Amino acid sequence: MFKLLPMLTTGCKMVALLGGRPRNKPMLTDKATTITLFGYKKGRVSLAIQEDPHRPPIFVIELPMLTGVFHKEMGSDIVRLALESETKTHKKKVLEEFVWGVYCNGRKFGYSIRRNNKNMSDDEAHVMQLLRGVSMGAGVLPCPILVHDSNNNNNNVDGEITYMRARFDRVVGSKDSETFYMINPDGASSQELSIFFVRLH
Repeated sequence: MFKLLPMLTTGCKMVALLGGRPRNKPMLTDKATTITLFGYKKGRVSLAIQEDPHRPPIFVIELPMLTGVFHKEMGSDIVRLALESETKTHKKKVLEEFVWGVYCNGRKFGYSIRRNNKNMSDDEAHVMQLLRGVSMGAGVLPCPILVHDSNNNNNNVDGEITYMRARFDRVVGSKDSETFYMINPDGASSQELSIFFVRLH
């Protein structure tokens, strides 16, 4: 069902993530957060944050950037996603804000609205179900919707869904900022992929 996706291995060295565990070092930490980036090859990329890969995500958002564009960004040595909220109130936690401005490597792509697990799309729920319990990896998932062509063959409506899943260290800088750093197989935080959530004053 799963196929390895080489195009995702360049930026984040997913080959290493899919490899064996280094000796005498734990690969995962108990408090690590699971983050999945996924999307149709011709669609937009989505981001889901889970405190436990067996449980529904606490944060889901469709980013305003095409999956192909994100793949190209992953080809660089360092990828930094920044989500900024301009909400004035501080009654909510940072990740509970709804409207976010999205930047990738300093370039603004637009705005997105956060969803919770009860408001996920069918495709998002499909991906979360297929990857239930998976800690890390990268590959291609089958499309949940099939159509029949004139030759009675099954074809995916929107093509296959590419995904990348990894564990991240969650660092709370203040009540207005949180950062997630991807964890390497040796258990150390990596600067290759970082995701920043900031609430502006």
